[in-house]
Amino acid sequence: MSWQPVQADGLEQILTLLRQSQSPDTQIQRQVQARLESLNQYPDFNKYLVYILTKLIDEQEATRSLSGLILKNNAKSHYEKFPDDVRLYIKQECLSALGDRSPLIRATVGILITTIVTKGSLEQWPSLLEHLYTCLDSPNINLCEGAFGALQKICQDSADQLENAPSQPLNVLIPKFIQFFLHSQPKIRSHAIACVNEFITPRATALMSNIDLFLENLFQLANDTDSDVRRHVCRALVMLVEVRIDRLIPHMQQIIEYMLLTSQDSDDTVALEACEFWLMIADQPICRDVLQPYLDKLLPVLCKNMKYSEIDIIILQGDTDDDENTPDRIEDIRPRFHRTRTRQYAQNLLDNNNPSEQLNNTTDTNNNSTTATPPNSQTDQHLPDDDDDVDDDDDDDDGLGGNADQATEWNLRKCSAAALDVLSNVFREGILPILLPILREMLFHTNWQIKESGILVLGAIAEGCSYGLTPHLPDLVDYLIKCLSDKKPLVRSITCWTLSRYSSWIVHNEVQQNRFLVPLMSELLKRILDTNKKVQEAACSAFATLEEEACIQMVPYLKQILETLVHAFRKYQAKNLLILYDAIGTLADSVGSHLNRSDYIQLLMPPLIERWNLLTNDDKDLFPLLECLSSIATALQTGFLPYCEPVFGRCILLVQQTLEGHGPDTSSDKDFMIVALDLLSGLAEGLVVGNVGSIIASMNAVRADFRQKVDQVKQYMTFRKVGNELERRVITWFDYLWLQKQVVNEDLVLDSLPQKLRVEIAKHIHLAALKRVPIFAEAQPGLLVELVTRLKLQIFSPGDYVCRKGDIGKEMYIIKRGRLHVVSDDGTKIFVTLEEGSVFGEISILNIPGSKTGNRRTANIRSVGYSDLFCLTKQDLWEVLVEYPSARDTLIERGKAHLRKDNLLDENAAQIAQQDQAALPEKLTQLQKNIDYLETRIARIMGEYKAIMIKLNRRLQFIEQLAEKNSIIMIDENKKNTLNLVGIDTSDDDV
Repeated sequence: MSWQPVQADGLEQILTLLRQSQSPDTQIQRQVQARLESLNQYPDFNKYLVYILTKLIDEQEATRSLSGLILKNNAKSHYEKFPDDVRLYIKQECLSALGDRSPLIRATVGILITTIVTKGSLEQWPSLLEHLYTCLDSPNINLCEGAFGALQKICQDSADQLENAPSQPLNVLIPKFIQFFLHSQPKIRSHAIACVNEFITPRATALMSNIDLFLENLFQLANDTDSDVRRHVCRALVMLVEVRIDRLIPHMQQIIEYMLLTSQDSDDTVALEACEFWLMIADQPICRDVLQPYLDKLLPVLCKNMKYSEIDIIILQGDTDDDENTPDRIEDIRPRFHRTRTRQYAQNLLDNNNPSEQLNNTTDTNNNSTTATPPNSQTDQHLPDDDDDVDDDDDDDDGLGGNADQATEWNLRKCSAAALDVLSNVFREGILPILLPILREMLFHTNWQIKESGILVLGAIAEGCSYGLTPHLPDLVDYLIKCLSDKKPLVRSITCWTLSRYSSWIVHNEVQQNRFLVPLMSELLKRILDTNKKVQEAACSAFATLEEEACIQMVPYLKQILETLVHAFRKYQAKNLLILYDAIGTLADSVGSHLNRSDYIQLLMPPLIERWNLLTNDDKDLFPLLECLSSIATALQTGFLPYCEPVFGRCILLVQQTLEGHGPDTSSDKDFMIVALDLLSGLAEGLVVGNVGSIIASMNAVRADFRQKVDQVKQYMTFRKVGNELERRVITWFDYLWLQKQVVNEDLVLDSLPQKLRVEIAKHIHLAALKRVPIFAEAQPGLLVELVTRLKLQIFSPGDYVCRKGDIGKEMYIIKRGRLHVVSDDGTKIFVTLEEGSVFGEISILNIPGSKTGNRRTANIRSVGYSDLFCLTKQDLWEVLVEYPSARDTLIERGKAHLRKDNLLDENAAQIAQQDQAALPEKLTQLQKNIDYLETRIARIMGEYKAIMIKLNRRLQFIEQLAEKNSIIMIDENKKNTLNLVGIDTSDDDV
C-alpha cells in the first residue's frame, strides 16, 4: 500500500505554510521560509511535499507546484541524505504524476525528475528511461507530453550521461524523437525537436548516424504553424551550420530563403533564433559566396529589425526626458553577466563605447546599461501559468527583477545589429550600394524610432565599411553632431555611441580634426550634463573613447573639460558616477603630466576627495574611484603630494584588512587589495622619482628598527615563559643575523631594484653554486638564470634538523656556509658531514615517475652550527620548467639515471606514468569541449528564459488594463445606485 500522511493536521499545517508563502508581503515570506526549513529535520517532510504535488489534485496548482519546487531544492541540496524509502516514494509518485491534467504540475514533475537524475545518475534509476519511452506511445496526450517534458529536461541537464551510458540509450531515443517530429500536437513536436537539438553541438554518435533522417523530418517542419516548433527548427539549423555545414550546403539556397522569411516572423523569439543564423554563417568560409546573391533582401531585414518595438520603448521609458533626479536602484549598479557564444558579437560591437572594461557597465544598443538581473525576492515562487512554455524554463525558478533589466538582455535588435556588424566586416564596401539608400531614408525619416535605428545602423557598419564611407563621413558626422540635440533621449543616446565609433576618423585626419573635433567635444560635454541618465551615460562613455583617440590634442581644452566633469559630480546618480570616474581616469591617462597645473588640481581634486571621504572601506564604489585616482596620481606626479598621506594610509589599511580577513568564516575580498595596490603603484610611479633622498635618510633607522624587533621578541618570550635554553637560542640567532649583515627577507631589500639588476645580483651570488648541482651542470643558460632568481636563503641554528627521513621532499638545498651532519634516526650516529658547496634533495623535487622513494627524504640532516643554505622549492622549479620543456625532459632523464644507479627506479611504473602524461592533452581537449557545450547550453537556456518573461510581462500588462476598465465600470454603477437610493432619477440627462 502506498504511503499516506500519518497526521492530517501535519498535512494541513504544511498546506497553510505553502499558501502563506505566496503572499506579496516579504516579511511573511521570510517567516514561512524559516518554518519550512525547520521542517527539513523530519524525514517524512519530503514525502508530504511529493504527496501534495502528485495526490492533492483539487488543491490550487500554484500551491502544488510550489511544494514540488521546494522538494526540488531539498533534493538539490541533500538528496544523498534522503532515506532509501523516501527516495523510492518520490520516484514512484513522480512517474505516476507525469500525466497530470495541469501543464504546470507536469512541468514541475519534470524538473524534479531531472534534478534527481543530476544529483544521482541514470544507473541509480534504471527504470526511468524505459518508463518514459513507453509513455511516449500512450494515447493519453497529457501523459505523452509529460514524459516528453521530462525527457527534454534530462537531455538538457544530463546529455553526457545519455551519450556515455553503457546501454547507449540514445541509439533508441533519437530515432524515437525524430518519429514525433510530425505528431499532430504542436507541443509534442516542439519537445521532440528540442530533445534532439541538445545533441547537435556535442555531435552525439547516435544523432550523427541519423543525420539524414533528422534533416529530412526537420525540413518538413519549416513552415509549421506553431511558433515554438519554428523556433526550435531555426535553432537546429543554426547549430548545424557550426557542426555539420557539409550536410546543409546542398540545401543552402532554400535555408537562406527560409531564414530570410523567418527573420521577419511576427514572433520575436522565432525571429531572434533565425537572426542568429547570420551571425553563425558569417564565420564560415562559404559566407561570401552563399550570401552575396541575397544581400539586397537580407540587409533591409536586419535594418528593419533594429527598430525599437513599442514594448521596448515602454520598458526603457523612452519618452521620459528628465530623470536625472530619480535615484538608481541598487540592482542597476551591479556588474553585468558575461555573454557567451554569439552574444559576444554584440558585446564586441559595443566595446568601443566604453574603453574601460573594468567598469563593467557599458551603453548597449538598447540605450541602457548592461547590468546583472537581480534575483526575485520570491525565489521558487515566480511560476509560469498554464499557457506558458514552462518546459523550456530554466529550473532555477528565480524571477526577473524589473522590466528595465529585460531590455538589457540579448534581443532581436541587438542580434540584428551584431549580424550587420560582422557582415560588414565580411563584405566591406560591397554592401554600401544597398545600405546607403536605406540609410538615407532611415536617417531623415519623420518617425523618430526609425531615425534612431538608422543611427544604430550607421554605428554598426563603422568598422567594416569605414573606407567606403569616407566620402560621405563629413556630411554624416555633421548630421550626427546635430542629432546630439534631438528632443528624444534615445536618439541622443545612440548618437553618442555611433559618434564614438567614428572618433578615430575625426581625430587622426588633420582636415577633419580642424572641422569636427571642437564641435564634437563641445556637444558631448553638453550631453554629459544632459537631464536624462541614459544620455549622460552614453555621452560619458563616448567622451572617454574620444579622450583615448585624441590624447594630448585635448590639452588646450582641459579647463572646459574639467569644469564639465566636475559639474557632473553634482548631477549624477550612483550608476553614472562609475562611468564618470572612468572618463576622468581616461583623461588623466591621455594627457599625462599636462594635468599637473595648480588650477586644474584645485578644480579636479576636491570633489574626488569629498567622495573618497564619504565611502567606507567595504563599499564597492571604492573600486572605480581607486582606479581613477591611480591614473590621476600617475599623471599629477608631485602635484599629488598633498593627497598622498591619507590615500597611502587607506590603501595600506585595505591591503591589511584583506590579508587578515574578517573572521574565520568569511573569505577576504581580494578585489579591494588589488585596486589598492594598483593605486599604490600609481603613487610610486608618480612620486618616487626625485624623492630618493628621503629613502636614503631612512636607512639610518635600520639599526634601531632591528634592535626594536629583538626587544619585542625578548619581551614576548619573557611573558610566555618559553624557557632559558630556547630564549638563548633565539637571541643567539639574532646576533648571528646582525653580525653576518643578513636580512630575514632578501626580497624586501631587492624589491625596489629593476628586474634586470635583481637578475644580475642573483647571478653573481648564486650561479656558481647552482652549477655545482649535478643535474643542472649542463642545463641551458636561460634556465639557470631563471632558477637563480628563485633561490632563497634559509638560516638554521645549531642542532636544527633541515629534513628528516620519510619527510616529503619539497625543496633542494645548496650549502653556502656552515656544516651539516647526516645522522641516524636517533641522532647518535654520524654517517657523513656535508660541507660548503654540498647539494642535497635535488632528486625529490623532480617528481620522477617510478621513484621507489616516492619523493620522500632518505636521510636525517642536522645543522652543526649556524648554517646558511640556499633553497629552491619544487613549485619554483616546475614554474620555470614550464617554459623549458626540453630542459625538463633532460633533467628528468638525468634524475632517472641517478636512481637507476642506486636501483631506486621502478621502470614499469615510470613507463605507465609517461603514457598517462602523453594522454593528458587529449583529456584536456575533451574537457574544453565539454565546457564549451555547457556554456552554449546555459546561454540558450537564459535566452529562452528572458523571452518567456517578456511574454509574461505582456500578459500581465493586458490583465492590468482589463482590471482598470472593469474598475471604472463598477464605480459608475455604484454612483447610479447611490443616486437612486436618495430619490434621484439616474435616467435624467442632467444627472
